[in-house]
Amino acid sequence: MESYLLDWANLLLRWLHVITAIAWIGSSFYFVFLDSSLTPPEDEDLKRQGVSGELWAVHGGGFYHPVKFAVSPPKLPGHLHWFYWESYSTWLSGFALFTVSYLWSAGTYLVDKSRMDWAPPTAVLAALSFLVVFWLLYDAICRAFGQRKNGDAIVGALVFVLVCIASWLACHWFAGRAAFLLVGAMMATAMSANVFFWIIPGQKTVVAQIKAGQPVDPIHGKRGKQRSVHNTYFTLPVLFAMLSGHYSFTWSHPQNWLVLILMMFAGAAIRQFFVLRHGYKLGRNAHPWPYALVGVAVLVGAVAWLRPGAPVSVAGSALSTGSTAGFDYKEVQAVLQQRCVQCHGAEVQMKGVRLDTPEQVAPRAPLIYQQVVLQKLMPMNNATQMTEAERALIARWHAAGAPVQ
Repeated sequence: MESYLLDWANLLLRWLHVITAIAWIGSSFYFVFLDSSLTPPEDEDLKRQGVSGELWAVHGGGFYHPVKFAVSPPKLPGHLHWFYWESYSTWLSGFALFTVSYLWSAGTYLVDKSRMDWAPPTAVLAALSFLVVFWLLYDAICRAFGQRKNGDAIVGALVFVLVCIASWLACHWFAGRAAFLLVGAMMATAMSANVFFWIIPGQKTVVAQIKAGQPVDPIHGKRGKQRSVHNTYFTLPVLFAMLSGHYSFTWSHPQNWLVLILMMFAGAAIRQFFVLRHGYKLGRNAHPWPYALVGVAVLVGAVAWLRPGAPVSVAGSALSTGSTAGFDYKEVQAVLQQRCVQCHGAEVQMKGVRLDTPEQVAPRAPLIYQQVVLQKLMPMNNATQMTEAERALIARWHAAGAPVQ
């Protein structure tokens, strides 16, 4: 029953997380586009009000005319919409999903004993420390270098190095799939913390100054804009990390930490292309195609690098289906009994799956082949130490028609 309820919690939280993430990322992308697409106002009245940019747009059958004030409007409106619950609800639902999917069963999903043989509570504490420590170090970098000359370039380089170190550590300490997700959660936590600790407090300070009739300090807008820009570059790397769990050829690679870094770097480069492209259309900068080219080149290189080699047979040669006549199921049954039944047997039935009898195995042969041979997802984190020779045996059994007699 516990497994069944956890599955429902996983499904509903994942659904909620995707919905809120769409709302947050959508609004973030829109405002980055808006900032890059604003043109100086033509109307003299707008200029007198302190408008620094405007945009005319058409969407959904209507025309829109958003404007941006250089520092603050001359008067606050009666209703002011704040963009922050999209961020907070995304992080809250994501952390709840991470708890249900990984932290709740850390010994199964978070710990890979071939990497770090630590107790589940220790692994949970280490995973949570990634979220906190990364934010503290990232925030310290922004505080120390963000306002300097060429500060954006310095911050970008140092944060990239920080992400690389965190990726290496995560992939050497945790199970591959959990490590990728943890790095994504780490960066997403920094994104939401930017909103919580910097962007919204700065905006509240500006509103309070306007209401009090005080001069508005422009530093709050500059800092908020800086953190917002950081968030937009984190977005595509985070999305890759969140989606990577479905593609074991990435996180199961021996150099999975490098795979993660390359894919996130490609995402950031492609995001840079789209950010600068809006300004290029208005003649503000050169065409940003080199960024897109670099991002795509890295992706193509990763595809070539991760291409699968010839699978290894029991004898050590290339796997060949060969003659499948008279295949002895007892060999497969012994492997299933040793490597799989402890989680998929009569007493414990993870995901409602049993593999302890031929009658249970027969209808699940395609799933076993997919999970054990093609994706190598099972056994989870290879906790029971299934060998390549045993995976090759499962492959030959499947090619033989998956006999269970």
